[in-house]
This record gives sequence, structure tokens and C-alpha cells, in this order.
Amino acid sequence: MIFLTSHFASPTLIAALSSNIEKIVKSINSPINSFAWGWPTIALISLTGVLLMFGLGFMPLTRLPFGIRMLLTDQPSTGHKSGDISPFQALMTSLSATIGTGNIAGVAAAIAVGGPGAVFWMWIIALFGIATKYSEAVLAVHFREVDSLGKYVGGPMYYIRNGLGPNWKWMGGLFAFFGIFAGFGIGNGVQCFEVSSALQTVGIPRLFTGILLGSLVFSVIIGGVERIAKAASAIVPIMAILYVGACLTILFTTINEIPAAFSLIFTNAFTGKAAVGGTFAQVVLMGFKRGIFSNEAGLGSAPIAHAAANTNDPVRQGTIAMLGTFIDTLVICTMTALVIIVTGSYLSGESGSNLSISAFNSALAGSGWVVTLALVVFAFTTVLGWSFYGERCSEYLFGVKSILPFRLLWVSVVVIGSIAGNRGIVWGVADTLNGLMALPNLIALILLSGTVIKLTREYNFEGFKE
Repeated sequence: MIFLTSHFASPTLIAALSSNIEKIVKSINSPINSFAWGWPTIALISLTGVLLMFGLGFMPLTRLPFGIRMLLTDQPSTGHKSGDISPFQALMTSLSATIGTGNIAGVAAAIAVGGPGAVFWMWIIALFGIATKYSEAVLAVHFREVDSLGKYVGGPMYYIRNGLGPNWKWMGGLFAFFGIFAGFGIGNGVQCFEVSSALQTVGIPRLFTGILLGSLVFSVIIGGVERIAKAASAIVPIMAILYVGACLTILFTTINEIPAAFSLIFTNAFTGKAAVGGTFAQVVLMGFKRGIFSNEAGLGSAPIAHAAANTNDPVRQGTIAMLGTFIDTLVICTMTALVIIVTGSYLSGESGSNLSISAFNSALAGSGWVVTLALVVFAFTTVLGWSFYGERCSEYLFGVKSILPFRLLWVSVVVIGSIAGNRGIVWGVADTLNGLMALPNLIALILLSGTVIKLTREYNFEGFKE
């Protein structure tokens, strides 16, 4: 018995088993990924953003100040209250799910593979993603429902069913199905793996990280959307400000390098000089992929949170929702990218969170702990936000009886994701699930674009009264 136990527990056997599993997963994922998260889906996401931006007459860009004013007002816009959380809490819940490893590890991965030029394409996809995120929230509020528990529920599965009609119900179910699994990838496994990897560099065992993280996550998600929203509203603004402040401190110490960094971004964006010697297409693809992964515009995740907002005004909530893409990619991702580039760390051969930590440490000795702290906090809030998304998808398919089992399974994956996995495979599977989730949503956005444009054109922005 002792022999068998030691045999089955031997590191060599475990490593071999892990290697075989990774090879199987990779062989299954690679062909699906080439379509679901390759040029076909990336092109569709880009096309959707372009069509919506032009169809809306670039309103999402010109009305950014209006969105900021509506966010700061943070009051129901009309009549009686309709919703479970405030408009501000809806945005913070959405941001809690988007501001995560994509802003730190994702940006670093984009630069490590695609070179500094990838940052330019992150900006481009984000600009058009503002229109996409606006449209998603408008439709989410306009077509939302009230479930058997009295909660406001919405998102792509509901605006597909209620907006396109019963003949499209199957596509709403498809989104919810992929949404559940995408949540376990982008919103859980990737986040927890990157956190445990970062903490392991300072001597904290992965298992300890997984158990602690799982306990904290459970204590919040067991309270539903209201508790998640309260946690997100308390944590996200403070951590975002602290992280951006830390980045600005680093950039101030290297201020003379900033013009050269921007020059490198714009130059490499069109030369095809990827960090790993790739082509122009690889630079663009990496920028688009990591940008979409970061802000999630087009994936259909954020509208699930905005559907719960305490408002009767779809357009107003849309203008608040679109701030998420601006804050996430054009502010926070840009800060991370500039720190990596001005310090020259992108040439180190590192990738992911390790590259971001290295960049901070090279600029200011010992400051890498800021990245580790930000990564832990951002990943934690992302796991919270995505638990709500997955829960709503599960409820759509299986009813409210599935909520508690889903929450328990979610916490279990937090622990498993912290102690198992391979960075390349984890990100690869997450990307695939992102693409599969996005496809039904993008089709719906194009087919329902007329509704978004009509509601927007009928809206009296100048005559809005708080």
C-alpha cells in the first residue's frame, strides 16, 4: 500500500499525466481556436463595432462626457425604481469582470508576442468597442425580464429571444451554454492561475492561494448580485486609482522615454515587427485579441450586469456602460503597456504577469509588489463579476434551481484553477470559449442594430433632466 501510494503520488508520474492531459487539451482546442478565436471571429467583432459606430454617427465618442455625467448622477432616470443595483454599481460590476489579468498579464502577453505595435491595435479595437458596449447595454435594458425570484435578468440570451423572436430562441440558448463555459475560462481559471503564479514567485503555495481565494469568493457570491455589486463598487474604483497612480509614478521617473515609447508603438504597428519575429498580421491579431479579452466588448458579458441596473432608460445606461471600455483599455491597459515599453522589459523574454512585474522592478526596485497586489485584487473582482454572468446563463438554461449548484461548482474551479494548468493552454482555451460565446451575440447585435439606432435617435440628450 505504501509502495502504491508513493508510486501514484510520485512527481514524475504526476508530471507525465499532466503533460498528457495538456497535449490532449491542446490537440482538441487548437483547430477550434483557429476559427473561434482566429481571424473569422476577430473580423466579425471588428466589423460589428465599425457598423455600430457609423450607424450611430459616432455618438458613443461624442457623448462620452454625457456618460460621465450620468455615471456621477447615479440615480434612476425616470419614475419608479426598476432594477436590483444602481447604474454606478452595474458599471462597477461590469468593470470588476473586465479589469483583471487582461489589463496586466494580457497586455504583457500581447507585447511579448506581437511587439509594442500590438498596443496600437488594442486602441483601435477599443475605440470601436465603445459603440459595441453601448449597444449591448441598450438592448440588455430594453429587452430584460423579471425572473421568478423578482430579480431583473437580461443580456444577449434575452435580447436574442425577446428581440429577434421565438425562432431565434435556440441562439439565445447557445449563447448561455457557451457563456457558462467561457466564465469558467476567462472569468475563473485564467484569473486564478495568474494569481497563484504571481504569488508563487514570493513563496506562497498555489494550494494555499486557491483555498483562500475560494473562501473569499464564496463569502461574496453567496449573497447574489447585490453583494457582488457592493463589493465591486468598494474595491474596483480604489484599486484602479491606486494602480494607475503607481503606473504614473513609474512613468514620471522615465518621462523622457515616453515620446519614444509612443513612437515605437505607432511605428511597429505597421512594420510587422512582432517580438517573436512574426508578421504584420500577427501584430494586429495579438492587439485585437488581447484588447477584446481585456474590455470584452462584443463578448456579451457586460450587458448581463447592466440589465440589473436600477433604471428605465436604456440609452442612459448604454452611455454609462460604454465608459467601461474606455476605462479598461484606453486608460488602464495603456498605463501597463507604457511601463513595459519605457523600461525596455518587453525585450526580456518574459511574458504574462511576470513581464509586468519585471517592468515595475526594473524602473523602481521592489515596486513589483504593486503589480502583484493589483493582479490579486483585479483577478478576485473578475471572478466575482463573472460568477454573476455564469449564474445568469445557468438560470436561463436550467432555471433558478441551478443557482446554488452553480455557485458551489464555481468555487471549486477557483481552487482547481489555482493549482493546475499551463499558461499557454489556459489562455488558449479561454480564447476559444470567448469566441464561441461572442458569435451568437455579434449576430444579434447586427440584426438588432436598427433598434439601437432608433432608440438613440429618438433620445433627447440635450433635454435630459436629472
